[in-house]
Amino acid sequence: MNLTPKQLKILQLIRNCRVRHGYSPTMQELADEIGVSKVTVFEHVEALIKKGALVREPNKARSLSIAKDIAVPDEARPMHFPLIGSIAAGRPIEAVEDRNEIDLAEMIGPRGKASSAFALRVKGDSMRDEGILDGDFVLVERADTATNGDRVVALLPNGEATLKTFFREGDHVRLQPANPDFQPIIVKDCRIQGVVRNVLRRY
Repeated sequence: MNLTPKQLKILQLIRNCRVRHGYSPTMQELADEIGVSKVTVFEHVEALIKKGALVREPNKARSLSIAKDIAVPDEARPMHFPLIGSIAAGRPIEAVEDRNEIDLAEMIGPRGKASSAFALRVKGDSMRDEGILDGDFVLVERADTATNGDRVVALLPNGEATLKTFFREGDHVRLQPANPDFQPIIVKDCRIQGVVRNVLRRY
């Protein structure tokens, strides 16, 4: 998709705002962020709608959203690294070269699907026992639905976002931590912002 730098920035701002808050920024907020007039932002937004990158619900404020199956250009860029063997983290093993490669984009989503993913830095240790630690990065595929057992980024009714394991149970949703020091979050419903596909850790 042929986007101008400002159009790309607008897509990123809308995506980020919807992940954090569940709604899109106003035209004035977008104008303030990218340093242009509100009229100019409106023109960019209209162009993005015509290109099929944005969707707007008529007569509803803060309703701009990224079109389904559209990946913001900074999401899930294909990355290939040589995978030349294994290294022991327990008993030593013979170091044998095994020429192959690892595709991080494939780890995020199915091959052939337009993957639309983003990264979030984890704060806190409520998911510790599933190997998601404070300071890790989670790679999240944008989605508005989840199945039981998915690790999700969920927006709670109070406007806060959390990373938990999703379970729908009867008339409520249980967002389950993976640390006995934390209690499950029980809500009537929540908004799914994405499903965790992988975890990255920097040493």
